[in-house]
Amino acid sequence: MTYIDTNAKSYGDALFMLSEELSTTERIREELSEVTEIFTKNPDYLKLLDSPALSREERTALIGTAFSPFDVNLVNLLKILAERRLSHLIFKISDAYCNAYDASRGIERVEAISAIPLSGAQTQRLCEKLSAATGKNIIISNTVDSSLLGGIKLRYMGKQIDGTLRSRLETIERSLMQEKIN
Repeated sequence: MTYIDTNAKSYGDALFMLSEELSTTERIREELSEVTEIFTKNPDYLKLLDSPALSREERTALIGTAFSPFDVNLVNLLKILAERRLSHLIFKISDAYCNAYDASRGIERVEAISAIPLSGAQTQRLCEKLSAATGKNIIISNTVDSSLLGGIKLRYMGKQIDGTLRSRLETIERSLMQEKIN
């Protein structure tokens, strides 16, 4: 889970609750992904929406024009953010929405960091073990870190479990350093 500030969490949670109530959860999740991709590819547009150089009306008109095919509640949120020059929060709002979505559906996203890519079978076994341990549906993303000697490091539920070879060697080293030699 990533850090999300209070304003972004409030907006994301409110949008999620509204989308659940209106049965538009999947659509808004997909459209939020599109919106963040648009803003990632056009950072100057995002800066313009937060700029005091444009009036509120101009900023909301830009949103209305650019995002007219999107869900009306998502567009209204984007307009509110533009009015308040808070459009830069959209990434954290999207994270908050996705976190609420995952929590409501018993999904836990796990980052598995390994020296080489995990095979499909390894990923499946890891999913099964973590699912049994947490009682949640596990979605694994594998990050390759060639600086690792071997093993795997897991990040999920705000924790990090380090099962890398380097970590194990450091544990052995600390243990040996504490032993008294006779």
